[in-house]
Amino acid sequence: MNTNPSSTQSTTRRRFLKSTIAAATAATANLPDLNFAADKKKKTSKLKAMENPVCVFNKPLQHLSYEEQAKLVAKMGFAGIEGTVRPGGHVEAKNVERDLPKQIEALKKYGVEMTLMTSDVNNIDEAINRKVLETAAKLGVKRFRMRPYKYDYSQSIPEQLNTFHQTYQELIAFCADLGIRPLYQNHAGAKYFGASLWDLYLLMKDEPKDQVGMCFDIRHATAEGGLSWPTQFHLMEPWFGMVYCKDFDWDKKKKKPFNVPLGTGMVDYPRFFSMLRKINYTGPISLHMEYKDHRDPKLLEESIAVIRQDYKTLQGLMKG
Repeated sequence: MNTNPSSTQSTTRRRFLKSTIAAATAATANLPDLNFAADKKKKTSKLKAMENPVCVFNKPLQHLSYEEQAKLVAKMGFAGIEGTVRPGGHVEAKNVERDLPKQIEALKKYGVEMTLMTSDVNNIDEAINRKVLETAAKLGVKRFRMRPYKYDYSQSIPEQLNTFHQTYQELIAFCADLGIRPLYQNHAGAKYFGASLWDLYLLMKDEPKDQVGMCFDIRHATAEGGLSWPTQFHLMEPWFGMVYCKDFDWDKKKKKPFNVPLGTGMVDYPRFFSMLRKINYTGPISLHMEYKDHRDPKLLEESIAVIRQDYKTLQGLMKG
């Protein structure tokens, strides 16, 4: 017979712990797995498709008539076009009063829109610029892409920033009265104002966000910013009026970028779309196809085929 008190107490403690663990296990057996539920919710959120309207840059399709282009764009499933209204554009700027109404009418016929007008306008000093904006606004166009400003390295950069700001404010005031919003595209390369995006921030930071904005070009942001493009993204996202999707790779011999099919180059699209979801971006997306020669009418069918493939890739990226 064991009369050792410490042995008896040890046995009692083991029995108590065993019964406590059993009770706890039974009590939680029917509770939901919170970690699993969280993971499932996270996965569901990740897979939720973005429903942003997608338009297509119409530069490769300019060999088509307005009606042919509108019909094709609708058939491909786009919400609209980013239409060129500028010298050499689908609508020549000098003929804007005659031809833009025809293009808008054709788009409406097939249930698509001019989501964005791409122009050569970046000031209101020139009469042709005022005519383009006034005509577009009357036809219901709500936003246009500006021609970029460029630096002159023989002059002071800060002084040029002041000049750009004054010109920009005059443009904003003119556009506000018309009800059309100027959007500025960031473009990689020497002399391009806005390539680094910090200078563009200085231009826009004090302006009403409903009157100004930018076309955030992830291809050019990556080419110009390298690893720092997420900083540029977060700096400028309050002014996103449109997002541009295209891709590039790097030519080591020529030491410069070249355009490639969407999703095959250096742009980190999974991360980019994840970031767009996190900021709840609901604005339009413009698909640009710039890696095939669009100047030769004989290559039109090839251009259409690769636009279809890029759009399929873009839809997959938007699904997450």
